Order: sequence, then structure tokens, then C-alpha cells
Amino acid sequence: MSETKKAWILLADGTLLEGESFGAEGTSVGEIVFNTGMTGYQEVLTDPSYYGQIVIQTYPLIGNYGINYDDMESGRSWVNGYIVSEWCREPSNFRVAMTVDAFLKEQGIISISGINTRKLTKKIRETGVMNGAVTTEYSEEKRGEFLQKIQEFTIQNAVKTVSCRVPEKVISSGSKRHVVLIDFGYKRNIVRSLTSRGCDVTVVPSHYTAEQVLSFHPDGIMLSNGPGDPAENNDIIKNIKKLTKANIPIFGICLGHQLMALATGAKTEKLKYGHRGANQPVLDVAKDRTYITSQNHGYAVVTDSLDSKTALLSHVNANDGTVEGVKYKNFPCFTVQFHPEASAGPKDTAYLFDEFIAMMEKEAQ
Repeated sequence: MSETKKAWILLADGTLLEGESFGAEGTSVGEIVFNTGMTGYQEVLTDPSYYGQIVIQTYPLIGNYGINYDDMESGRSWVNGYIVSEWCREPSNFRVAMTVDAFLKEQGIISISGINTRKLTKKIRETGVMNGAVTTEYSEEKRGEFLQKIQEFTIQNAVKTVSCRVPEKVISSGSKRHVVLIDFGYKRNIVRSLTSRGCDVTVVPSHYTAEQVLSFHPDGIMLSNGPGDPAENNDIIKNIKKLTKANIPIFGICLGHQLMALATGAKTEKLKYGHRGANQPVLDVAKDRTYITSQNHGYAVVTDSLDSKTALLSHVNANDGTVEGVKYKNFPCFTVQFHPEASAGPKDTAYLFDEFIAMMEKEAQ
């Protein structure tokens, strides 16, 4: 076995942790967040919503079923760094194509193992998300230089960076409806969830105007998930506001949920450490039933900012009471903060896609 190489985590508050390098070598700065999922590390690594972030996996063993090409949520990894307690060198899965280490090397993701992820996660929970660096190049002489880069780091142009550049159409076997999916950093399973229900899907770039979106003559519009501060997307918010006047059914997920809220006059706020994992309990108010959901977000809609004349609170986080879903009264639209396509329960909240289909069918009559 080759000799292990050291790696370090340096936090904005000066905390220094030493571990072992795996994946790529070098230095990467980002916002450090944690994910509590027991499985789904490949989906985490390829979810565009993690753009600009260094991810801690709280589950102690990562990589035990390796990496395959079928479960990629996008064409590449978007994380700025990866922190685990232990990674598996000999994965077992009939679909395995490579180890997590090989994948991270291929993607150029600087990673560290041998870390007490429980202790680090507790620190983030207590102090809130903070910037940090994962590096194989640390020295005391460079400490000041590292800390300056860490403190100056901000996530910029997130949606623009992860969004597609040109439209792409995916044809379903049924071709009953046509949905335009505005790509703020979408996950592939959103498209699969729609095509499996007979919807052709046209994925369009985030910067497309309302007029460009409507030129595809969609039966419905989806606002995808994505990274960054939702309030920074001023032009997108203006376009969404125009789309609400077209009387076409709209379904928003995660960032799409937040952007719709902003377009209708509500506000968003940054959470202390966000919701990231496959075990977030959410109450569906109308059904009076709690579902286990998959989530990945650092911002939330401010409850008191929702206008009761136009917006109805449909879902609530059972842990902290934050907004998890909104139904709009003046136009056909509903949005959720969680990921119904992510099969956390495993398919508890897939009914929302069925409701979207039903809404399109109703409007078509």
C-alpha cells in the first residue's frame, strides 16, 4: 500500500484539523456544510446545488458501493471539497465503475479522510456555516495567506455557472404534455420523474426570458433547484414574475421555490446551518401527514413575509417550523423546499409530480 499523504482543514476561525489526503491534491476554499444522509454520496457529489461548498459527510463510511454512471445527478461534481471520516477502498456493487477516490481524482476534488466528522459537524451546528479550506499544501508559514483567502471567499455567479448553455429536449414514451424546465442547477431525476409520467421536457438556461420560455408553448413550467443566495438573482426573479401572469401551471423545487416566493413579494433568509440530508421531516398541512424528505439548502422563505391573500402555507418543517411549501391562490402554482424527486421515503413525496400533471390537465380543459 502506498504511503498516505497528509491533508488539512483550516476554518475561518483558525481551527486546524489534520487528516489523510484522498481524491485530488492541492488547495480548495469554500463554504463548509454538512450532509446527514446515510446513502446518496454520489448524488451529493454531482448535485449542482453544492456549488462553492465543501461538504462534510456525517455518515462514517463513504464509498462502500462505489461510483456508477447511472446515478449521476449532473455531468460532473460541483463541490469545492469533500470531508469524510473513512472512505472505502474495496466497494461492493454490481454496477460499480470506480472507487470514490478515483472519481474525486478524476473530477479534481480535493478531499480529506480520517477526520472526526461528528465533532466538526457539532462545531458547524453551534457556530453556523463558515468558510474554510481543504488542502495538502498547508504550512505554518502559509497560515496567514490561507486565512486571508478563506475570509475573502464568497459564492458568486452560482446559478449562471451551473446552468446549461443551450436548450435540450428530452422526449418521453407517452408525449402527453410538454414541460419547460428552467435550469438553475437541476438534478437529472427531475427530468426522469417527468418523462416517466408522459411529459416531454425542454431544459432551458437560467437566463431565458419569460418570452423565450413561453415561445416553447409549454403545458407546464418547472423551476429547478440550484445553488447560492436566491435574492441575488434579480433578472430571474423578474422573469418568474412575468411567467405568473401567463396562467400556465408552475411547479418549483428548492431554489425554484425560493425564487417564486421572492417574485411574489416574500423574503428569504440564510439559515444557521441549513438542511442537507435525506431525513428531514415535513408536514403536509392539507393531508395532516408528515413525510421524510431529502433536502439541500442554506436559505429559506421567511414565513411572516408570505402574503396570505396570495400564498397559502402548504408544508412546514417539523424540526424548526420553517417554510417547506407554498400554494398560490391567484395563479396555478405550487412550490416545495424539499426534493420530491430524490426518493427519500423512498417515494413518499412523488405525489407532487402527480399533482403537477393533474394541474396541467385541468388547465388544458
